Amino acid sequence: MVEVAEQALVIGPVIGLGIILGLYELLLIHRDESFRGSHWIGHGTHSVVIMIIALFAVMNTEYFLEITGLIASGIPLISNVLIVRIAVGFILAIKMWGVSAVIKGGGGMKGMHEGLIHILVVVVLVVAAPYYWPLLKPVLEPVLPGWMLN
Repeated sequence: MVEVAEQALVIGPVIGLGIILGLYELLLIHRDESFRGSHWIGHGTHSVVIMIIALFAVMNTEYFLEITGLIASGIPLISNVLIVRIAVGFILAIKMWGVSAVIKGGGGMKGMHEGLIHILVVVVLVVAAPYYWPLLKPVLEPVLPGWMLN
């Protein structure tokens, strides 16, 4: 019998932070590659959706490891919450690097890459979200919408 996890899924902060970090990634890639036109809408939507998915995985890692019993299994790489979060960040970094390689730059050049430092900053913000969100939440509570606090 599987025990019910003590915590619930984190949804509101995932969506709110996903929008913020997705738009931040969009601004960084625009700065690095100077892409123009309809790429803004396509890449912006893509950035936000992928960021929400990555944050959902990172902020709910413990929950899923608990309900599947993997956290108690003792398997070195799978039962360690931090390693799973870092693995999600690594996958996100590969995705960001690959997507930025196919975007046409301002001069029609193809194969440009988002700056490695920018990718690392975004990945660290995603992987560290479960650690900094509990610290930011009480400070930002007066200005955040109610749905983002759950």
